[in-house]
Amino acid sequence: MNAKQFFEMTNDELVVKLNELKSELFYLRFKNATNQLSNSNVINSTKKDIARIKTILRERELNISNEPLKKASAKKAKATK
Repeated sequence: MNAKQFFEMTNDELVVKLNELKSELFYLRFKNATNQLSNSNVINSTKKDIARIKTILRERELNISNEPLKKASAKKAKATK
């Protein structure tokens, strides 16, 4: 996934995605151990996506980066200007 897509997600969506990626990594490791995984680069990309999500969540926790506005509320804000 693209890093920009992660920045556009809310914290709750990121936590859900993080849990999905962790379970996917678990199954990918099993497939790799049983030689059923055809492309082992998927494991590395999944690990990097997990790291990206954890970094974004930590930045928001430290108020380095803010949680993105919902697209609907952003449109309302533009309409009121």
